[in-house]
Amino acid sequence: MDRVSSSLLQKLLLQGKTAIVTGAARGIGKNFAKTLAQAGAASVGIFDVDATGANATCHQLQQEYPNTRFIPHAVDVARRESIHQAIDDFVDGQQDKRLDIACNNAAIIYSGTDDQYAAENASLEQWEKTIQVNLTGVFLCCQAEAKWMIPRKYGKIINIASMSGHIVNHPQKHVAYHTTKAGVVHLTKTLGAEWAEKGIHVNCISPGYMDTWQTSFEQVKPLREYWIQCTPAKRLGQVQDLEGPFLLLASDASSFMYGAEIIVDGGYCLW
Repeated sequence: MDRVSSSLLQKLLLQGKTAIVTGAARGIGKNFAKTLAQAGAASVGIFDVDATGANATCHQLQQEYPNTRFIPHAVDVARRESIHQAIDDFVDGQQDKRLDIACNNAAIIYSGTDDQYAAENASLEQWEKTIQVNLTGVFLCCQAEAKWMIPRKYGKIINIASMSGHIVNHPQKHVAYHTTKAGVVHLTKTLGAEWAEKGIHVNCISPGYMDTWQTSFEQVKPLREYWIQCTPAKRLGQVQDLEGPFLLLASDASSFMYGAEIIVDGGYCLW
């Protein structure tokens, strides 16, 4: 391997880095945790409201990647005290008391094609809960993470938005989800601008339709073929399709990226 290519690949390595991923008990978040380990991260916090799931994921990943330390934390990202306590506990547990990388992935969705999901029928409870988790939760996580990153003038924050922040999904309806994901995109731009001079890189990834547990429910399966036909790539995304963009944003290869969004949707937003 020549010196140039070796230097480039070195930028993508995460040797010795500490990281957390919210919503990491399964699906996309779990795969982000795997990606961190594969790139050499020393310690990865598995944050999820599902404590049992977080523990199970840590146990599984620890067997697969023994060189990375996986630490479970039960956390409700919609509650400021919960997320601050979890992040503080995670960092305090590190030998050098630092947080290098944070992926804010936790989210919820109320969605369907029935009239009960139409905007005119959406309940205030579901609206407020979606806002609290998907948007306020991301903001609270960013604040808690930046508290540890700013003193060191280094940090990589990766928010997970969605192509739903740009388009209106069809035929299913989920007005609150659309709204929060558009908010995450602009929150990312705002924090990217404000914190750039503090050494913090805040960027986001916006996935399209992904082949995960969330798109495998019985009531959703009839829509899968429709989504595939609406996607230029003519397939659903796989969690592995997000690994490259995620590693780019988590590593020093993205040293001049602030407030950027990477859309990974198989071309869906091109129509």
